Parts: sequence; structure tokens; C-alpha cells
Amino acid sequence: MVAAAGASAALLGAGAGELVAVFTAPASSPFAVVGGTLIDLAPPWAKDTAIALFGTGDKAALLIGIAIVLMSASALLGVLEDRRPPLGSVVFGVLGVAVGIVATARPDAGPLAWMPSVAAGLVAAFAVRLLIRLIPDPAVASPEAPSAVSREVAAPEPGTGGIDRRRFFLWTGLAATAGILAAAGGVAVRAGSQAIGVVRRAIVLPTPSATAPSVPAGAELAIAGLAPVVTPNADFYRIDTALVVPQVDPATWSLRIHGLVEQEVVVTWDELLALPLEESWTTLTCVSNPVGGDLIGNAKWLGYPIRLLLARARPAADADMVLSRSIDGFSASTPIEILQDDTVAAILAVGMNDEPLPVEHGFPVRMVVPGLYGYVSATKWVTELEVTRFDQASAYWTDRGWSERGPVKLQSRIDVPRRGAGLSAGDTVIAGVAWQQHIGVAGVEVQVDERTWQQATLATAISDDTWVQWSLPWAAASGRHTVRCRATGARGETQTADIRPPVPDGATGWDELTVTVS
Repeated sequence: MVAAAGASAALLGAGAGELVAVFTAPASSPFAVVGGTLIDLAPPWAKDTAIALFGTGDKAALLIGIAIVLMSASALLGVLEDRRPPLGSVVFGVLGVAVGIVATARPDAGPLAWMPSVAAGLVAAFAVRLLIRLIPDPAVASPEAPSAVSREVAAPEPGTGGIDRRRFFLWTGLAATAGILAAAGGVAVRAGSQAIGVVRRAIVLPTPSATAPSVPAGAELAIAGLAPVVTPNADFYRIDTALVVPQVDPATWSLRIHGLVEQEVVVTWDELLALPLEESWTTLTCVSNPVGGDLIGNAKWLGYPIRLLLARARPAADADMVLSRSIDGFSASTPIEILQDDTVAAILAVGMNDEPLPVEHGFPVRMVVPGLYGYVSATKWVTELEVTRFDQASAYWTDRGWSERGPVKLQSRIDVPRRGAGLSAGDTVIAGVAWQQHIGVAGVEVQVDERTWQQATLATAISDDTWVQWSLPWAAASGRHTVRCRATGARGETQTADIRPPVPDGATGWDELTVTVS
């Protein structure tokens, strides 16, 4: 019973904290603060393992893990409150204050960031004290047994032990249910908040001064199971460090360019939209993407060239890096020569596939840089560009063991046939995608069962900055077959067979799958 009292008190406190966060500091709910801090403090191997196991569900897995640990620890605090009152309730309160202090130090902390966690701790402390007092005295159930614990309740009449137990479980259940409903309500209110969504939907993006080419007729092979050449916004992968998606009002957004520059530059949202924006196609991929993985997508972006803003700031001759920062504290280190290269469509993006950026993909403004993995280039909710040097500053992921520079590696992937799917003997097709952003793909080869490599047919690429589809007819015979692919880049480089994990600068190897044909 004492463990149940502690767990229920924790649920009620957590729910209260989530609900208070809705009205005071949406980005500083207790779970967001604890989860965000764990993400920042976790060693690289833990982050890599989480992404490998859960992919884009890593944040949900983290929150579930936090909840499990919270329930276990709270059960122990219930025992502590029962045996050494009021230590359990004191610890609940202290933990709430401690998390509140941590919340004030988060990059996205507001003036009331401390309040949700402190409220959670106080509610849990009050609840565990009350619930422990409701536990019936053991002497009621067994009158001859001596009671080892003295409780601050009136001695019940003989025969009322069952009533007291029912009362305890009723109040414990009510506390837990109230906490769960409050937490769910808080999350739902934040998720359904229409403030930024309404602002976003009301935005009419300006007509670009330079339009992207139309998708060529031969770019889409229309093969079932093959990733579409243009990734819908709703299906575009999302990898970032934000447990709570930042809600940034364009009216208050600005970008500051400073550091090793002759002239500091500040650009507001209205000023950015008034500039001659350009469209471009770019495939983005995450450095955590394993060989054959799906942390990659292709979209049409609308934005303003970063090189032109840097030109206004006039960087120092010895500057070699731009450290971009997000409103939530994330940072990325991008080689300045790439951002200044007029052949690279490195932009401050405001649009994605002909609509304003989705909130979860960086609304109102993010960076898009072809040819670099996202961890060194694709900062979402960007608010700052600091011109600096690699020997003077470092970024979020480079501080955690990843390389300073992250050029995208040549890769190819098999989409068809699907992994684990059975096939019937006869004519079928092997198909997939290949990419080497900013360079382009010259060809893809396919090998079945260690036989001679066969040249696949390439679709028409939208541009060198995008992936390209490929296909190969296959007369599938009964049995188990091993299929693999490799790509050749436009500069003659052949995709390496060396198998390496994503750390520290991207995975390598050939995509391979086993197919059973009946």
C-alpha cells in the first residue's frame, strides 16, 4: 500500500506540473525539463543506441523510460514516508525545487520556467502525506497482532478494516487517475494549441525570384513500395533534440549574425520575406542513418541564400566556421566556405514543398545546406549565426564525439522488394534510391547471390542535390536470395563496401537483404 501511495502521489504531482506548464511555461513541463536534460547529458553511445533501437520514436521511448523510473522511485518514497515521516514528502518537494532550478537554466527557459516542476513537487509531497495517513492500521485486520507503525488516524471501530482499505484504494485510484488526466490534458492542450498554427496557416509565402525546376517526367518510376521522389511533409523524417517542439512567433523572430565579422547583422521575419527568395531541391539526411535506413527525405525548399547575408556581415579572413544556434539551444558547426559557395544552395528556408515550414521542421526559419549531414548544417528554429573558427568553438554533436565536418557519403538503398516480404517466382523488379548531394549519382549496380553486378536503370534526377530512383528487372527463381546494391557518384567514386557505423561521420557499406521466393 505504501508503494501505491508513493506512485499515485507522483502521478498526481506530474499531472499537476504538466497542467501548470500549459499556462506558465509550455516548454518547461517537468517531463520536458528532465528529458531534455537527460538528452544533453547522455553519452554518445546512449544516444546512438536509442536512435538505432527506436529511430524517430526515440523521444517517446525516453519519456516512457522516465515514467518507469519515476514510478519506481516514487514507490520507494512512499515507503520512506511511511517509515520515516515526513522524509518521503520532503524528498518529493526537494526534487520538485531541484528540477525547477534546472528548468531556469535551460536555453528556452522563460521567467516562470521553475513553476511547473515546483508545483509538481509540492502536490506530490502533499498527496503522499495524505495517502499514507489513509492506510488502515494493521491492528484492524488482525487485532491480536501488534502494530509496528503508528499512524496519525483515528482508531477505527472493529470490523471496519475492509472499509478503510476500500477508502484508501479509492483515494489512491482517484489521485492516480486525476494525475493521468491532468497530464494528458496538458499534453493535449499544448499539442492542439492553435496559436502558432493559426499564424502559420495565415502566412502567404512570397513569389520566389528564382524558381526550382519542375520534377522531370522521368524522375518518378511509380513502383509500389519505392520511396516517392518528393517526400510529403507529413512523412519527412524528424531528428532533433527538442522534446517539446518550439513554438516560435514570426512576429518576434529575428536572426543575428555576429562574431568574426566587420558588421553585425540582424534580420527580422518581415525583412527576410521581403528579400528575393529562391527555390531549390535538396535531399536531407541524418548522420545517424544506418545503411539502408529511412532517415532521409527530399523536398523543395524556399529561402534566402546564406552567403548573401554573410556578405553583408563581411566575415574576417581567418574565419572558417559558422556556428548556428536554435532557440532551444541546439548548435551546428558549418564550414564557412560551403555557406559562401555560390554553387551551393545553402539557404535560410521559410518554405517546404510549397507551404510554410511545418512547426516540427523548424517554423518559421531553418537552415538547409546540400551536401552536409544535418547535424552540422540543418539547424531548425534558427536564431543565430556566429562567424568563428573550428579551433575556437564547437557544436552540440561535436562536443559528443561526432566529427567537426560532415560531408554526406555516397549511398544507395533497396526499397523493393521489402525486407521480410515474400515473393512469388517470376518476373519482378528490384528498385531503390541513391544519393550523393551536391555531386549527383552516375549509376547504380545490383548483385544477386554473388553473381555478376548488373547495371540498374536510373530515373531522371531532379538535380545533383537530390536523390534519384533506380530499378532493375529480375526473373526471381524459387529459393533464398541475397540482393545488394552499390552506387557510383558523378565524380567516379564507387560506394565503399567497408561496413562502418554512423559514428563519427556517417555509416558506410552496401545495402543488402535476403529475399525468400516461393
